[in-house]
Amino acid sequence: MKNTGGNKIRLGIFVSVGFVLFMAAIYFVGARQQLFSSTFHIKGIFKDISGLQVGNNVRFSGINVGVIGNIQQITDSTVSVDMVINEHSRKFIKKDATAIIGTDGLMGNKILIITPGPLGTQVIADNDVIATTKPVSMDDILLKIKITADNAAVITADFSDIIGNIHDGKGTIGKLFMDESFANNIDQALVNIKQGAGGFKRNMNAVSHNFLLRGFFKKKDREKDKDKKKNNE
Repeated sequence: MKNTGGNKIRLGIFVSVGFVLFMAAIYFVGARQQLFSSTFHIKGIFKDISGLQVGNNVRFSGINVGVIGNIQQITDSTVSVDMVINEHSRKFIKKDATAIIGTDGLMGNKILIITPGPLGTQVIADNDVIATTKPVSMDDILLKIKITADNAAVITADFSDIIGNIHDGKGTIGKLFMDESFANNIDQALVNIKQGAGGFKRNMNAVSHNFLLRGFFKKKDREKDKDKKKNNE
């Protein structure tokens, strides 16, 4: 008798715990699916939903405001996505808002993101159709990265060929950098310019001491002195 009574007590506790867990699961699932709150519906038409599924979150300004209620294929190129949104969030969502499909984190589930419009005047109504934006495809991103990498490889190869030609003295630039005689000519030209500048200076000094032009140079010196005095004043 005692053993039978103990089994009944354990059975009752097991059933009670199971019932509580079952009700908790129903509550959390219902809360996630907006079953216990006042809601309204809006739709968006997409060409590609990128793996979006029924039950995925709908976010507005980074906050979960609803879930995806239904996904329906309309034509061969359009898909209708029905969103179930909390009623208390309706006043924040305007008719000019747009919807775009995103990802919850780097590799998370797909979500639908509603972004406010530029005007934001009239509140969205039940069963309204919201504007949509084409989502960024990972395949497109990878394709662009591949094209960029290919172009970088071509540019690197061309640059390597140019450096090789310069090193071998090929082409105009190669001759300029690698031709020793050309470098010597440049050095000699610089020496000649320097010597010519020195000779010009000596000639000017000799002219300034010439008695025929001495008065002219003295006049120029006096004019310079006057200009200096004016600037100092």
